[in-house]
Amino acid sequence: MTPRPSERVLVTVTGRDAPGITSRLTGLLADSGAELLDVEQVVVQGRLTLCLLVHLPEARGVLKELLFAAHELGVALDFQVVDAPPPAPTALDAGPVRYVVTAVGRALGARELHAVAQRLAAHGANIERITRLTETHLGSVEFHLTLPPGTTPDALKRALLALSMEAGSFDVALQRESLFRRGKRMVVMDMDSTLIRIEVIDELARAHGVGEQVSRITERAMHGEMDYDESLRQRVSLLAGLDVAVLRRIADNLPLTEGAETLIRVLKRLGYRTAVISGGFSVAAEALKARLGIDHAYSNVLEAQDGKLTGRTVGPIVNARRKAELLESLAKQEGILLDQVIAVGDGANDLLMLEKAGLGIAFRAKPKLREAADTSISAGGLDAILYLLGLTARELQEAG
Repeated sequence: MTPRPSERVLVTVTGRDAPGITSRLTGLLADSGAELLDVEQVVVQGRLTLCLLVHLPEARGVLKELLFAAHELGVALDFQVVDAPPPAPTALDAGPVRYVVTAVGRALGARELHAVAQRLAAHGANIERITRLTETHLGSVEFHLTLPPGTTPDALKRALLALSMEAGSFDVALQRESLFRRGKRMVVMDMDSTLIRIEVIDELARAHGVGEQVSRITERAMHGEMDYDESLRQRVSLLAGLDVAVLRRIADNLPLTEGAETLIRVLKRLGYRTAVISGGFSVAAEALKARLGIDHAYSNVLEAQDGKLTGRTVGPIVNARRKAELLESLAKQEGILLDQVIAVGDGANDLLMLEKAGLGIAFRAKPKLREAADTSISAGGLDAILYLLGLTARELQEAG
């Protein structure tokens, strides 16, 4: 059927990609006076798919010209009449809400993508676009989708978190698509078991021969039998008499978490501000600040006299509330909106900080924190955060 001039026609071009295809076809549309309403083009493994939505001019010979040109270019061309779009939503009916789901793993295949797509479909999500972020292998994929008006993302978030925990080999993160998703400007991280692979206090306790006592206090705090401040005071008191040289030696040899160096290096190249806000100790935090070029570091200060730890801290304890306050203060100091801040942590004392930030990420955390955070990473390293920002492997290579 030949379309009428008043109808909207979707022209679909497929075939082997080559320079000049888009130029030739859009040139014919321009010369004919056709009105271009929409366009989308993608190349996958050298194969082109180009879609052009047009209003045809009175003279409809342009379709024949397009078909002839496509034949010369060695591509297939098809067209079909499409319905007019629904009316634009009013202020009272804002229409579907857009989200981005990012899957990150060592290698993603049909089984993993099917599992994600299946959960999206079960919650009424409509996938509008899928984009590969990695280059040489299928390691990270973005699903751009909409949810029905009036639908909250909470149930979908729980389903995707459950999928990540069941699979164990890849992470799935849900984010609201907004101006601030790719507009983040600061990343704030916990230190122990987040930026580094150890808990410094445990290493100090073992070196001082009080490892078991410190572990018992930590266990009581985890079960809610004492608050964080009291547990820290008791654990630090057991370090009294430890030579400061031991602390410095540990600080000089902190084992970084996988992906930490890549994350900080790329963030710095892209102009992000970075910070460590930790319930750990300042000697270690300052060592990381110097080693990685981190902009700010806040942590607990161990008191020392005559080269030995006294078993006390100096100044306010950096607990959960203090972490959130420091994040907010630092963002204000840097002139950065909270929506533009990412906070990363692994423990319960990171929760308030993660809630304060525009994007809170639970990193290799316990299930309770993973459920409370905006999203979580468990299968990959810290550099997986870069994919949550929508950066592609090609962009990361340029920034690296």
